[in-house]
Amino acid sequence: MPRIAGVDIPQEKPIHIGLRYIYGLGPKNSRDILKEANVDLQKRAKELSEDEVARIGTIIDRNYIVEGVLRRQIQQHISRLKDIGSYRGARHRRNLPVRGQRTRTNARTRKGPRKTVAGKKGVKELHG
Repeated sequence: MPRIAGVDIPQEKPIHIGLRYIYGLGPKNSRDILKEANVDLQKRAKELSEDEVARIGTIIDRNYIVEGVLRRQIQQHISRLKDIGSYRGARHRRNLPVRGQRTRTNARTRKGPRKTVAGKKGVKELHG
């Protein structure tokens, strides 16, 4: 099982899919890396030579911010938004959607499971 950028790449998957297991690399980046390293996209991860793994690793280290460094950078950006008191920072602080989505319905991923409130149905008016 090849280990690139601190991540074990699945052996049975084509290498262009396996590179996506690295946080910060998607389809486009993985294809670009393999093209630069002169590695066949359809080659399985277990078929890679040590030289090819080393080439891929050096390209990623040299040109891309991935894994822990990227996670830390994103957290720093979010904390900066919170510190300066921006609208986006306030949304992060309150665990609400940041990019303008509606919250009256939906937004369950960000808000978590529903919290049922007693007596939330409409109050009937009595006409005498």
